[in-house]
Amino acid sequence: MKRKLSLTLSAVTLAGTLLTACGADTDANTTEVKESPAPSAGANTPAPKANAEKKQVEIFSWWTGAGEEAGLQGLIKLFKEKHPDIEVINAAVAGGAGTNAKAVLASRMQGGDPPSSFQVHGGAELNTGWVAADKVNPLNDLYDSEGWKAKFPKDLIDMVSKDGNIYSVPVNIHRGNVIFYNKKIFDDNGLKAPTTFDEFFKVADALKAKGVTPLALGDKEPWTATMLFENVLLGEFGPDDYKKLWTGEIPFDDARVKKSLETFKKMLTYINKDHAARNWQDAAQLVAKGEAAMNNMGDWAKGYFTTDLKLKANEDFGWVASPNSDGSFMVITDTFALPKASKDQATAKEFLKVLGSVEGQDVFNPLKGSIPARIDADASKYDIYGKTTIEDFKKSKLTPSMAHGSAAPEGFTTQANQAINIFVTQGDVEQAAKALKQAQDANGMKK
Repeated sequence: MKRKLSLTLSAVTLAGTLLTACGADTDANTTEVKESPAPSAGANTPAPKANAEKKQVEIFSWWTGAGEEAGLQGLIKLFKEKHPDIEVINAAVAGGAGTNAKAVLASRMQGGDPPSSFQVHGGAELNTGWVAADKVNPLNDLYDSEGWKAKFPKDLIDMVSKDGNIYSVPVNIHRGNVIFYNKKIFDDNGLKAPTTFDEFFKVADALKAKGVTPLALGDKEPWTATMLFENVLLGEFGPDDYKKLWTGEIPFDDARVKKSLETFKKMLTYINKDHAARNWQDAAQLVAKGEAAMNNMGDWAKGYFTTDLKLKANEDFGWVASPNSDGSFMVITDTFALPKASKDQATAKEFLKVLGSVEGQDVFNPLKGSIPARIDADASKYDIYGKTTIEDFKKSKLTPSMAHGSAAPEGFTTQANQAINIFVTQGDVEQAAKALKQAQDANGMKK
């Protein structure tokens, strides 16, 4: 149905994950959804053993803001309706793209205190991290009992599989190569959304001449700048050659990488001056308020616009594939895995069943801004953005996101974030290309 994603599956140990995550902020933002107290036992009723009948499921994610929190709460509410006897602990940790959560999770897993189930991006983040470290259980039995092998696209199942086993359940599909724009700004200035790099720079010049910030960026967390750069790479290389960067068939000192860095550098001349003090929501809000015209972001920004800010798709904001990437779909899929050391595997699987159900996906995704991972979800529950994206996913060439853990090992992504963060401030193309090539070699990404 779709062309198979080419993913790099180099072996990365959990110790490596811990080392790369050690500098992150590990303050957790944890809330709980608790059961009502049970009635007191009668005088002649034997007292039950402590916690004998109590069941809990602890869900670990980084969904604490924007439409993502609303989506998670929708899932929890649905689960509680189906399982009122199970206490749900929402162990979410704030920080975009799991910036802080991954460090907390690594510490807990290493310390023998895993949650019941945890969020993980499909692709290399799952397979070269937790699967390679032998920390998660395969879920083949669940896929068989629920009939999921016929309900999720094969390409998506491949992203969460290794050596014949399936290791997590996808709850959504996000698209990463999207430019969201303020329709009023574009209409008032007689502009059309850019689809090529040449068009982007013409539009950006016209907006800058009018005193409008052309492109909003919030790279307080460095993954946002990395995401902008990977979309430039996609536009320059095309989907087929872009994927060869992650298999080592094309090295990062290729002339087209340097050309992409030059284009990226030019794009950075059109961003807001306070970009380093903003996170992704702050940058998206500039577009929502009309203080900036465009924002390159995954479509969780769409969930933020419609769920939190109550904006209307195709009225208050529009969207277009990032320059030169029409016909490509940068896939980011949020999935949930089952730790081997978790206490109650059967209860955790009940949550995974709800997560992977049509009902669960159609509760979650309209709020989150994503589209369902299942092929049989109810498209009528999605707005015009969702319906359009569902169709785009069916006919586009799929590419894995490096910024969100699908394309490359965690070690490479960490080094790439560092290289791009330095590049944003210094703009040295040769230095950045050299750093990316060194990261490619150091993480075994060779043909």
